[in-house]
Amino acid sequence: MSSKIEQMIDEIEEYIENCRYQPLSNSKILVNKEDFLDLLAELRRRTPDEIKRYQKMISNKEAILADAKSKAKAIISQAEVQNTEMVSEHQIMQQAYAQANEVVAFASKQAQDIVDAASNDAYQIRMNAIQYTDDVLKSLEDIVGNALETTRARTENLLNSLQGCYEMVSINRAELSAVQEDEQPPAGEGSQEEAEGSLPEEGMDGK
Repeated sequence: MSSKIEQMIDEIEEYIENCRYQPLSNSKILVNKEDFLDLLAELRRRTPDEIKRYQKMISNKEAILADAKSKAKAIISQAEVQNTEMVSEHQIMQQAYAQANEVVAFASKQAQDIVDAASNDAYQIRMNAIQYTDDVLKSLEDIVGNALETTRARTENLLNSLQGCYEMVSINRAELSAVQEDEQPPAGEGSQEEAEGSLPEEGMDGK
């Protein structure tokens, strides 16, 4: 069964796969900021729970290790009791002593094997949990890095587009100003038209 974090990563990967590519690009995609932030927030919410779950697994292994040590101690104590009981009888003291030593040695080896196995299991689980957490964080780092790169590219494209519009507007305004200057009448031209317009009236008065 996959973990909640793995499920969230699958959802994020599926979301990215369904995003459209930017025009003229086969690597950069268009991401809906709100949807992507919602996915990241859910991943961030689930991460502590997953870490706690692995910490609980490690704690359980530590409990198993402690129980193994306790059983080993009980085995050794029982062997020592058997040794004491066996050597209490003088006539079989030597035989009992040898047997007791064998029992103690066997019990000690068995207890050590249990402790070693439990220690190895606990260490392996701890390393797997650390590696898994690092893999999750690496995946998250890659996703956020790609999102930052996409956002940066979109921002640069927008600035370039706005700069082009600004330059075009400036050029158009300059052209309009030049047209207005060309359309102004030359100096004195209006006075000549007024003089020419008054001549017929003087002719009529002469009549």
